[in-house]
Amino acid sequence: MREVIKFSEVEEKILTLRDKKVIIDSDVAELYGVETREVVQAIKNNPDKFPEGYIFELNKEEKKEVIKNFDNPKIKFSPKLPKAFTEKGLYMLATILKSPQATQTTISIIEAFTKLRELSDIVAELSETTEETQQKSLLQKSGEIIAETLT
Repeated sequence: MREVIKFSEVEEKILTLRDKKVIIDSDVAELYGVETREVVQAIKNNPDKFPEGYIFELNKEEKKEVIKNFDNPKIKFSPKLPKAFTEKGLYMLATILKSPQATQTTISIIEAFTKLRELSDIVAELSETTEETQQKSLLQKSGEIIAETLT
């Protein structure tokens, strides 16, 4: 089994598409240590586990944009349109893919999304407060989160 997935490995795969934080199916497969076709097959075999808001298929323009901005060779040469997993979709996929690596990857993905959300909340709160003591506290907390993610 491969070593523990690092936050940075997960975080670098999180994209924003349609105003949602997502991970593309080929990147999910890489994190889980499976082939993309296994992820796609899990979706196909369990459609009831992926309602609207859990997963979506990129359109041609979105695919081109991802390739242009992230030079993703896994989707660049694929004739198929990739699927994007939202946080909820990733949780649901974890109930299907069962292996020690899948479990560890799921934990890492949950941690990454949680830290990103927490950091986002702190930045929003920081922009709204004028109280210097609270600003310092929020800056310290955000620094701690960033330091955690870099280790």
